[in-house]
Amino acid sequence: MVQTSKTARHKSKHLSLVVFLWFLTFLTFLFVCALHLEHRSQWYLAGGLLLGLFVFRFMKRTPTTRVVFLCFAFFIVLRYFFWRSLETLEFYDWVSFSIAIILFLAEMYGIMIFLLGSFVNVRPFERKPVPLPPVSELPTIDVMIPSYNESEEILEVTMMAALQMRYPEHKRKVYLLDDGGTDQKCTTGNDASREQALTRRESLFRLCNKLGVQYVTRERNQHAKAGNINDAMKKTNGDLLLILDADHVPTENFLENTVGLFNQDEKLFLVQTPHFFVNPDPIEKNLNTFYSAPSENEMFYRVVQQGLDYWNSSFFCGSGALLKRSLIEKQGGMSGETITEDAETAISLHTLGYNSAFISEPMLSGLQPETMGGFIGQRIRWATGMIQIFLLKRPLIARGLSIPQRICYANSCLFWFFPFARLVFLLAPVAFLVFGLKIYAANWQTFSAYAVPHLIAVMTVSSYLYGRVRRSFVSELYELIQSVYCLPAIVKTMLRPRAPAFKVTPKGEFLNRTFISPLAYPFYILFIINVTALCFGAARYFAVPDQNTATLVTMGFGFFNTVILLAAIGALLERRQRRATPRMPVNMEAKLRIGEERYDCRIVDISLGGCRMLLKPSYEKDIQNENQAVLEVYASGRKVEFAFNIDLRILRYDEDSEMLALGAEFNHTDLDERKAKVRFVTGSSTRWMAFQHNRECRLGVIGSFLFLLGIGVKYSIAHIGHLIGSILGGFGSRAPRTENP
Repeated sequence: MVQTSKTARHKSKHLSLVVFLWFLTFLTFLFVCALHLEHRSQWYLAGGLLLGLFVFRFMKRTPTTRVVFLCFAFFIVLRYFFWRSLETLEFYDWVSFSIAIILFLAEMYGIMIFLLGSFVNVRPFERKPVPLPPVSELPTIDVMIPSYNESEEILEVTMMAALQMRYPEHKRKVYLLDDGGTDQKCTTGNDASREQALTRRESLFRLCNKLGVQYVTRERNQHAKAGNINDAMKKTNGDLLLILDADHVPTENFLENTVGLFNQDEKLFLVQTPHFFVNPDPIEKNLNTFYSAPSENEMFYRVVQQGLDYWNSSFFCGSGALLKRSLIEKQGGMSGETITEDAETAISLHTLGYNSAFISEPMLSGLQPETMGGFIGQRIRWATGMIQIFLLKRPLIARGLSIPQRICYANSCLFWFFPFARLVFLLAPVAFLVFGLKIYAANWQTFSAYAVPHLIAVMTVSSYLYGRVRRSFVSELYELIQSVYCLPAIVKTMLRPRAPAFKVTPKGEFLNRTFISPLAYPFYILFIINVTALCFGAARYFAVPDQNTATLVTMGFGFFNTVILLAAIGALLERRQRRATPRMPVNMEAKLRIGEERYDCRIVDISLGGCRMLLKPSYEKDIQNENQAVLEVYASGRKVEFAFNIDLRILRYDEDSEMLALGAEFNHTDLDERKAKVRFVTGSSTRWMAFQHNRECRLGVIGSFLFLLGIGVKYSIAHIGHLIGSILGGFGSRAPRTENP
């Protein structure tokens, strides 16, 4: 409790500094806005503000320099906001004015998200694990793994890992909550569906008995995942609940690093951890960026959640989280009014005055959707659920939330309105270049004095806050791909907030061929529209010379949109998945035992299915005709920690390393060896952190744009080539209809 009070005093002191500096900035801003300055003076002012921004950008990062840096950006952005609002909206005709207002609202949305996001991330709080209390004082834990339609193989791995978390066994129980084998599913529907549910139920019951996990199901499938957990809570009694998605495999130290926080704060209801994924999402896979660039979700889990934690607003993300049973029960169990029961539960408990925490160390490994259809379906659920929370829970006026919590929840909800703005920005250049509509009243002097500094400030802040975990323009690519399909769902949710139904995200999909996603066709149209607009822009440049500056600037935005669309089209060629289980890079010394001989080797990648090793070329004669071996991994270089039976598959010479590359598959002889393999492959959070750090990058704005342009051209050409081949081949490569979200 002493540490908690110190942290609270520190936050209070820092909050006072934030409020003072932002208030001072606002007063200064109002004073400057009252001045009528000529263009030259406005350029000097803009240059001075940018200079201050960059000075603090490269200073040593402290809480004070971070706040001052954001204040400079805050000033520049608000300066643009007032100029944009007061001087760029002119009435020429109703069509132009209507489009101008739509574009203006999209920009205002972007500015609002920028300002809210800057506030959320003003001081990321990197929380450290708290040591566990003595065994006699440890809380009991119910590990709950909700399941619906996941394969037995996926569930087995998660349950094995849950059983091997370091924690006293008499204090921990593991439960499989099977919603795919409920009484309702086993007794209703057609013969095939009933038989499938009964078979699943019996098979999972046997698997749970074999592993030492308790199988739990219920009568009816009501209220989706929230209802499943609430039903299980009535049948269990642990002090804490650890919720794990069916494909989220915990590391050995998960409970060691999270449980201690509850001993420090009696009002703590949640400890959330990051979701780390061992396979690429469809965009990463199809553009081949998974191993070279940070994943899209890292910005949220490595930066934003830490910012939310500073304001006591870190929220439940559905899995990888410990919850305090007594506090969950006080508000009637898991919330189920929306389809994002996790965030809804968190906001409900925050309104009751309880606290949350976030630990940034990745302590579970999960699977992302393999197909674009599964990916978009997942994002539609997130978008509609957060908009439901915004409309039904009204975080801005919800009683019990602090002002920072209101801002944080509003930002998390309002972010999901991005499809409106993203599509407006995509199509706005067409209005001017093709139709000549006057939608932005500015000359080159005012544009360079207000708009250019605004764009520089926004990109600089994005690089400052997220540059380590996100390349520039990646957000634009992901948002564009989602926008086309999320927008109709968002509109439906706004009209009928209680209508959306929970849909389970597909897990463990496998693609055995390359095909064009059926979701690609709208992007062909958008690409043709943008290229046509650029052609019209080139003609306009020569036909209307008095508008050359506006034409060039608009064409610049049109070209940027075209590059994003190229990357999107490239990402919509669904590439064949070569392995059933994703492999992760490692660098681990081991020995290969064949008979009585041992050969030094280095494991360079590993998965639940097998691994790849590098050996000295001189070993080739000894192992080239062998089919089986034992892989020995040593603890601290002294004793064998793991020994796995493996089948040797592919032996070849690796030119990059000048070593022999040997591929192998695990060949378990018993259950204990299978458990040990799961612990070896998935049990180390240090391995996941090392992988994240190896992907970190700071390419800069120009480098990131050139990178995006390169992969956009490369993979869109591959997409078009495949499309032409499909047409010539009689559309033989079309994807199954199940790809649709």
